[in-house]
Formats: sequence, structure tokens, C-alpha cells
Amino acid sequence: MGRHGENIRRRKNDGRWEGRYKVYHEEKDGYVYRSVYGHTYAEVREKLTRKQLAAQRFLGSGPVGLDSTALFSQAASEWLGLIREKCKYSTYVKYDTVYRTHLAGLLGDCPLIDVSDTRLQAEIPDNLSENTQKSIYSVANQILRYVNNQYRISVPVLERLSSRTEKKSIEILSVAEQAKLFHCIYTNMDKYKIAISLSLHLGLRLGEICALKWTDLDNENLIMTINHTVQRITAADLEDEDARTNLLESDPKSDCSKRIIPITCEILHMLDQIHDDQPYIFGGTKPLEPRTMQYQFKRVLREAAISERNFHILRHTFATNCVEKGIDVKSLSEILGHSDVRITLNRYVHPTMDAKRLQLQQLVHFYSQILKAE
Repeated sequence: MGRHGENIRRRKNDGRWEGRYKVYHEEKDGYVYRSVYGHTYAEVREKLTRKQLAAQRFLGSGPVGLDSTALFSQAASEWLGLIREKCKYSTYVKYDTVYRTHLAGLLGDCPLIDVSDTRLQAEIPDNLSENTQKSIYSVANQILRYVNNQYRISVPVLERLSSRTEKKSIEILSVAEQAKLFHCIYTNMDKYKIAISLSLHLGLRLGEICALKWTDLDNENLIMTINHTVQRITAADLEDEDARTNLLESDPKSDCSKRIIPITCEILHMLDQIHDDQPYIFGGTKPLEPRTMQYQFKRVLREAAISERNFHILRHTFATNCVEKGIDVKSLSEILGHSDVRITLNRYVHPTMDAKRLQLQQLVHFYSQILKAE
């Protein structure tokens, strides 16, 4: 059966793969179909891509500009310029960094007609992480889709071969570690310990904690509004070439991350201990530096005799605790700022072995009741 939208199918008579493409026929004064063949789907897909791009220059259906012989770097430059105006600056920085760090060297001098799965797969170093490879393919495909839509050049998106690596489980603090951490927090409490406690109570991200303002609190209605985040942008992506990095305050990572969270009187009382006339709760006159918060978190862990962890473990721990205490997943998903409850279940919520044992024990109790009822 053919792959949808690609005109590729497997022939029944000889088992080979066939791909069809359209070319202009001068004698017939119209377009006709031609075929390419191969022993594998990938082989035919690559051949078909080259034929389609070679024929594209004669179709004359797209706007004047890039064609199939243009370099990948030209398309990337246009695309980066476009998204810089359309998306968050931090998102542009991420894409630009991926392109300059990886794709510029791998595909920059490659004509669009020669871009293929096998070429990129062969060029990517083996020591790159799974997430980095995913980012490389994601940015490359967004550039290719741009030239498809803007210039009607038929460049199929790239398909990355799965490495089938085992998914790394998300770590949380154990009950014993949480007990030690809370004991440390309530001993000689300071603003950093309060920030740690706030993340354990509400599941806030590091950038959201650092960007919190007193105006985000509604003491009367007991709610907190999350509508900003802060992160440090690297020097290569700044307008000011003299600066090494820049602290950027912006909207949260997605629309769903903008949210209103219910808070308790205990949280308000805790925050009242550090209340002042400065705009930012933890930073004073400006957002708190995330690196400072990370450093202070590791200091508190050392003080509590807990091994070093990343700040985000607090968010994982909060989500897991909520599920194990019976909070419905839909409510939890909105508190965390997720766009889909499946993200909450699959990425952040990981029941402990004790929780699983308790659930199975309840099933045993249920079966016992059935037996007694007979």
C-alpha cells in the first residue's frame, strides 16, 4: 500500500518499491508521470526526492525565489528571519542555536535537491543525545516545510531512525528525603527555602518561581496567577555583542502554562514573612536569577543531607504526591499548566512501588468481599 501523499507503493509482482513523480512533456504539451524503483522504501524515497526537485524548476508554479538548487543555508536564513518575527524570542534562540551548532555544518552547503534522510543520518555524530538529535530533525523539517509552502518545492520531510533507547524514568524525592527537606526548610527559613517549599506545594517551574511578582497574588480570593517566566539567553543570540548572557523575562512556555492556581492560607502566611515593597517576590527589583536559585537549592540539599538534584525534581515530586493522594488528574493537569492530561500521566506522574502495592491490595480485598458474599 502506498504511503499517504508520497506516491510510493510496493509492487506485488516483483516485491520492489515504486515511486511516481510528475514531469512536463514537451511533445504532449502537458504533464506525465515517471517512475523510480528500488529494493527498499528508503531507497525509492530518496530517488523520488531528487527527481521531484530536479523537475520542479520546470513547473513554474511557485513564487520567484528559492528553487531546488538553492543551498539549505539560504532556506534556513529565510526561515529563521521569519520565525524571529512570529514566535517568542526564546523559541527563536533555541532554533537558531540548533541550526548554528549542528545543521549549518551538516547541511548548510547542501543544495535542497540533495537533502535526504540518509545524508543527515550519516552526518550526525553518534555521541549526540536522543533529545539533541530530535531537535536537529525538528528544525531541519521546519525549514523544509517552509520551502515547500513558500516556494512549492517538493522536499519531503526527513524521517529519523528510532534508536529504540529505553526511556529514562523521571526521578522524585523519596518520602524520607521529603521529610528531611521540609525539616531543613522550616529551620532558619529564608526566601530561597520558601521558594523551594512553594514549588513542592504548587509544582511551579524554576523560571516561574523566579518571575513571580507580588501583584500575581490575590490574597482575598486565595489565588496565584502564573503569567511570566524567566531564563538566561546565551551570548551568541543577543543583540548586544559585548554581553555574555542576558536574563530574559517572557510569557510562559505555552498558552496553557498561563494559569490561575488556588493557594492556601498557609502559603500566604509563609510568603508574608518575606513581603516587602519590591515588585518581585524572590528577586526584589528584578526577577531572581535562575542560576542563583539552582545554587541555593543545592545548598539546602547539602544542609538536609540529600544527594544533589536538579530543581525540577520538586515539580515531579509534587505531581506524584498529588496523584497518590487522590487528586483528579484533570485538576492536576491544569495546575501544572499542561495542554493534555496525557502529558501529566506519561511524563510527570510515576506511582511508587508502595502505591502500586496498595492498589493491588485493594483488589485482593475486593475479591475477598466477593467470596464472603456467596
